Order: sequence, then C-alpha cells, then structure tokens
Amino acid sequence: MTRPRISARISAISESATLAVDAKAKAMKAAGRPVIGFGAGEPDFATPDYIVEAAIEACRNPKFHKYTPAGGLPELKQAIADKTLRDSGYQVDAAQVLVTNGGKQAVYEAFATLLDPGDEVLVVAPYWTTYPEAIKLAGGVQVDVVTDETTGYLASVEQLDAARTERTKALLFVSPSNPTGAVYTPEQVEAIGRWAVEHDLWVVTDEIYEHLTYGDATFASIATVVPELGDKVVVLNGVAKTYAMTGWRVGWLIGPKDVVKAATNLQSHATSNVANVSQIAALAAVTGDLSAVAKMREAFDRRRQTMVRMLNEIPGVLCPEPKGAFYTYPSVKELLGKDFGGKRPQTSAELAEMILEEAEVALVPGEAFGTPGYFRLSYALGDEDLVEGVSRVAKFLTQAR
Repeated sequence: MTRPRISARISAISESATLAVDAKAKAMKAAGRPVIGFGAGEPDFATPDYIVEAAIEACRNPKFHKYTPAGGLPELKQAIADKTLRDSGYQVDAAQVLVTNGGKQAVYEAFATLLDPGDEVLVVAPYWTTYPEAIKLAGGVQVDVVTDETTGYLASVEQLDAARTERTKALLFVSPSNPTGAVYTPEQVEAIGRWAVEHDLWVVTDEIYEHLTYGDATFASIATVVPELGDKVVVLNGVAKTYAMTGWRVGWLIGPKDVVKAATNLQSHATSNVANVSQIAALAAVTGDLSAVAKMREAFDRRRQTMVRMLNEIPGVLCPEPKGAFYTYPSVKELLGKDFGGKRPQTSAELAEMILEEAEVALVPGEAFGTPGYFRLSYALGDEDLVEGVSRVAKFLTQAR
C-alpha cells in the first residue's frame, strides 16, 4: 500500500485566500496588466522613519547578531506590557508576554497551547482566514456563530449561548473585526465577557486593530472591561497594522504565566527568537507616541467613507459602514445568478474571479471568510487607486441583467 506523501494534518490546511488573491494580482500586474488590488490587509504607508532608524542602529550593534531569548528581548516584553496598560488599561508584567513572528504565530501558538483534540472554539463568522486553520492544526473544532449585515456583523450573547456545548473550551473574540470592520460597544463587550465567565470559558481576543476605530466607535479590551475573566484570557496583538509594519513580522501573545511559558517552549523549538532587528524596530514603535498612527487613521477614515458611498451606489450591493480596521464587507447576494455578458456567476467566488479577469480588480470573496455572498475590500491603499478600483467594479457590476 502506498503511503500518502503529505500528512493528513497538513493536507487539510487551505492556502491563505487573501495572500493568494494578492499574489495573483501582483503576478498580473508584473505581466503588464493594470490590476488594482483590494485583497491584502496592508497599509500603503511606509514604516515611520524613527522606527526604521532604530532598526538601522540595531544592525550595527554586534549583540543583536546573536541568538536572544526565544520568548523575546526582555526590554521589548516590558515595553509591550507598558504599552498594553497605556492603550487598553490592562495591567500585565513582562513574564506574561511572548514576542512572536507576526500575529499569525501568536494565533497558532495560543490555540496549540490551549486546545486538546475535540475541544470546541466559538468563532464569529465572517472570520479572518487564518483562524480556522490554526484551530484545526491544534486539533480543535471550530463552531461558527454566523452574523450578517442586518446586525452590523455583531454576534449576540444569545447566539453565542446557542452554539455552546459541553465541549466548548474557548471563545475567539475580535473587535475591531477583520473582515467586516465591526466594533462592539463597551457594553456589548462586557455582556459577552460576563457570559464567558459564567460558563468558565477561555477568551482569546485578537486586538491587532485596536487603534483603528472611526466616528463614535471606541475600542474596549474584554480583558479590561471584564477583569473577572482573570487568568482565562489570552490577548493577541502586533505592530503590523498600527505602525505599517506588516513585513517586519512582530506580534505578541499576552496571557497567564503558565500559558505563556508553554507557548514559549513551543516557539523555542519552532522558530527560536524573532529577528532581533525587527524586535528593536517594534520596541521603537510601541514606546513612541501615536502621532504617526493618528495620521494614518485619518487617511483610512477618509477612504472608508469614500468606499462605502461608492459601493452603496452600485445596484445590488449593500455595504454597512465599518466602524474599525480598514475593510468593507459588502453583500453582493442580489447579483448572484444575474447575467454578465452571457455568464451567470452562482457564487461570490465566481463573481470575484470575473471581476479580476474582466475589470482587473482583485478582491476577496466571502467564501474565504465563512460567509458566501460577500466581498472583502481593503481601503488601505491610495485614494486614487481606491476610486479607480471601485469605479471599475461599479462599471462591471452595473452590467447585471
């Protein structure tokens, strides 16, 4: 009998849909096609100069040419603890921090550390594409709590409780949300946190978009709002979105000391320390002021309003106003099955493929986020490209008959 070449565990993992769309768009662009990409969640801004300068100095320092502790530079771990208190009011010490190779490693290590095979995790859909694969790799079982545009993509306590079983071990809580931009009010965060306490659940909260909220929306950390969660909360974060540092690959995990110690043991074998130069850049970021962040947020807010207005002017498209992050998540369900020049796309994935090929605009279909019938468009790109790209989408979609 021939054994499979690839393990069942790894064969079950899907490619990142957002990165796949971005890669295809870049390949088409390299081939000379004027593709505009709304796929990747990546700020179009350069990393602020003071952060880059700190990295340059670190390159010159021989002590950063060597191995450092697997869990992170002590000074960075302390700075992350200080920044967490500053920005969300959650007090932790450096021993509760693990510095990771980007936010994705923090996501995986959190679930790998908490879950045993068969443990269930409640995940609000639409969800970011990496969550299901991380849970699956850890042996966990994802249980979807599906939301839609009628509630602004927010889950209620009643929905969460209906999905809970005896095997439920954790709730994954994300606000602001990727892909929808939904932001829970402090009151909603408190209600969900108290429900989690009542049922003795772990809460894994991804706070990487904490600084990107708009209008009257405010970020509230569930760890701060519901201190009764105690030592059953894990906070995930990183510098990628806030400081335009996606390529530097620095994230972190904050949790109880036993969880952080176990996750650090895992990381010590998987990757060892995060690149020291990137850690020093992150140190400059989290210890600096937030003025550069404020300028980026102002630009994102302007683009957000433009994109929402333009999308809602397209017949058959319904786009709720996102309150955070830098994505819109419009429904295109009314357009499915319509005639587009002799083609009738039955799914949002098929429609997205047509838009890429014919309008030369890359966006990610809702299938990637657990809710078919939608698109995710990032507005973290230049104003001119944004208007041109949405205009192309509008021109294509208005063909629908």
